[in-house]
Amino acid sequence: MDIRSLQRPLKDQYRQDPASSRITLTASGRQTDAPIACSVDLGRAIYNAQAHQGVGGAGTGACSGDLLLGALAACAQITCQMVAAAMEIPAEGIEVTVEGDLDLQGTLGISKAAPVGFESIRVIFDVRAPGATEEQLSALRAKTEQYCVVMQTLQHPPRIENRWKQQ
Repeated sequence: MDIRSLQRPLKDQYRQDPASSRITLTASGRQTDAPIACSVDLGRAIYNAQAHQGVGGAGTGACSGDLLLGALAACAQITCQMVAAAMEIPAEGIEVTVEGDLDLQGTLGISKAAPVGFESIRVIFDVRAPGATEEQLSALRAKTEQYCVVMQTLQHPPRIENRWKQQ
């Protein structure tokens, strides 16, 4: 697949009409019959989510932390693949694993010293490209980290605005 040819008309459009490059993605959580689970509608697919087993969930489905790490893994994976293809780096395989550490005492309100949320996240890239030069691999790393939307969002968090509707 020629990524450059695929993206060329989009880049041209965004250069000619910068406003057309701005999009809004939406995800909605909906209550289910159990307070430890919900459905998440992304507009193109619906996923079931539940509380982690460590806070009372059944442990049979993805928790919100899994979904966050999964979003980072997917974004890093796709970004790395697209950058490698655009740079014509001969990759035999690319795999991304994301690990995150958190203390559930914070989530459960047991300890005020324990933060609520991830304390650290590791993104492990396994790039098998024996024919690539060190310069190509260095550029692949830099561009992947630069253009991975989820990674950049986590490293430079946006302002979050909460709105509450009551009926």
